[in-house]
Amino acid sequence: MAGHSKWANIKHRKGRQDAARGKLFAKLCRAVEAAARSGGGDPTSNATLATAIEKAKSASVPKDNIERAVKRGTGELDAENLDEVFYEGYAPGGVAIYVQILTDNRNRAASDVRSTFSKNGGNLGEPGSVGYLFDQKGYFLVDGDEDEILLAALEAGAEDVRSSGGQFEVITAPGDFAHVRDALLSAGLQPEEAAVTQLPSTTVPVDEKTASRVLRLVDALDDLDDVQEVFGNFDISDEVLDKLANA
Repeated sequence: MAGHSKWANIKHRKGRQDAARGKLFAKLCRAVEAAARSGGGDPTSNATLATAIEKAKSASVPKDNIERAVKRGTGELDAENLDEVFYEGYAPGGVAIYVQILTDNRNRAASDVRSTFSKNGGNLGEPGSVGYLFDQKGYFLVDGDEDEILLAALEAGAEDVRSSGGQFEVITAPGDFAHVRDALLSAGLQPEEAAVTQLPSTTVPVDEKTASRVLRLVDALDDLDDVQEVFGNFDISDEVLDKLANA
């Protein structure tokens, strides 16, 4: 998968998130809360909530924290008023950057995002400048036999299955995410990644020098308290990503 998800997963495996565990937990719980507020508290019928809960669990967020976040989202517990906003811009090399914000202060969030783009060689764009390059999709990264994956995924309604570095990417409509996930699990296929996310329709190949600058901006945006996710249409080789992660 080209873009931020692969970089985030590499950083997670390298333990880069340990020092910011408290901030990470807060962001993940905020995502759970927002998903429950917009689509209800049942993850079997709310794919975005299912993804948010799975991300929280994989980061070792305590079960009680997750359950409280769901209850805040459904109104069973008091909660702050959070607005979802998307900011759009460009990183070095003409890479499109799409930033998801959950905030209780739009002015603060806008100022922080604008400043971060400026300080890291990027440019904040106007609404609509890059958003059209991304589509909300269900996404799975799966190891296994190609025929088994194709059979399980396509029969369950997946839109596409494609090879990716010895693994397979399964793409679905957001509404089919839970059904395809259950079909993969029933076939004995455990996805390495499973999320409702923003996938780029086109990608921009990036060399090592430019990749370092792009990822510096991505990481700086990720570090902002109000930033929930950063999506990019950069295409960086696994070798370069690993090299930069170890730098």
